[in-house]
Amino acid sequence: MVIMGGGPEAPLKPAASKEKELVLAVLPWPKEQCQPGIEALEKEFDHLRVQHYYSHFENGKVTVDDIPAHLLSQASYIATLFWLPPSPSDIPNTKLIQFFSAGTNHVANHPIYTDSKIPLCSANGVHGPQIAEWVVMMDLVHSHGYTKLYDLQKERRWDQRVGMGVSDRVGKRVGVLGYGSIGRQVARVAKAMGMDVIAYTASPRKTPESKRDGGFIVPGTGDPDGSLPSAWYSGTAKEDLHEFLKQEIDLLVIGVPLTKSTTHLLSSAEFALLHASNPRGTYIANIARGPIIDQPALITALETNQIRGAALDVTDPEPLPKDDPLWDAPNVLITPHVSGSSDAYAERAFQVLATNIKREREGGKLVNEVDRDRGY
Repeated sequence: MVIMGGGPEAPLKPAASKEKELVLAVLPWPKEQCQPGIEALEKEFDHLRVQHYYSHFENGKVTVDDIPAHLLSQASYIATLFWLPPSPSDIPNTKLIQFFSAGTNHVANHPIYTDSKIPLCSANGVHGPQIAEWVVMMDLVHSHGYTKLYDLQKERRWDQRVGMGVSDRVGKRVGVLGYGSIGRQVARVAKAMGMDVIAYTASPRKTPESKRDGGFIVPGTGDPDGSLPSAWYSGTAKEDLHEFLKQEIDLLVIGVPLTKSTTHLLSSAEFALLHASNPRGTYIANIARGPIIDQPALITALETNQIRGAALDVTDPEPLPKDDPLWDAPNVLITPHVSGSSDAYAERAFQVLATNIKREREGGKLVNEVDRDRGY
């Protein structure tokens, strides 16, 4: 398996005991789908054995096959997406919990998050390729008026006038709000299409080293050295965000984590700024979390043409109720939180886990370790 990011790996120490340590993998994929990642992990670490349990997930509800209590107490490492045992006392020997998700906000109130010091790591880095493709796809679907053309096809109508209002992407500006692994891959694809990219992060990135991506990187993707943005904005105050939003942004990609400070980060004032700064209109793509946008304010902005449109893979709440007015808002495309899906997802996430097991054994810096105080 190929791993990038975070510097050279130290040689592994031999296992202290002949008894193999347990990796408890509680994941929303059947074992056969996880098998390549499991086999690669057991091949790389001959002191480990992986026990897989299927966590069924549908429309926001999780059910897990019964896991024997003795396995919980034996687990040295846990790989999970949604599931956690009820209490830290259930997993006394666990040294690391590797989430296969980009964020951990869904467990922020769980006792393991609030009352333990077990390192929690996210799978940031595995989502970049597929989510960047979703963002660009949605932007092109909108800018090329494809939904109207598809309606014509279903009606068996040939009307070229419907397809004449195309706005190509060359020279347009992408603003990436939260320049993490996903935003970096969006930047890579956008630059290849002839677009300008500007970035926004909470912390300043004024030195070459600070601009580097120190997390997991799918080989051949992203912006490892942070060189793609033509300008970099930062800060945690509204004034800092507003300065970024004034930069005549054509496509605004939301990639920040959901925290108390980012809840309703974009609302009426922000939509007004986007409208004032760009006469062409800003298109918004949200692939982060629904509550980052004030949803009623977004609907108003769509209805009053303050923004050009929105592509939403996340909503508030999820699932989005059938009677929610967002469904009927103009120029909106909604998908049911699936932009991160990929046939390579599980294998890549197992690679992140492998990297962190190496580093945990050698006392190195973990990849994507969650700062509980910051929330990500």
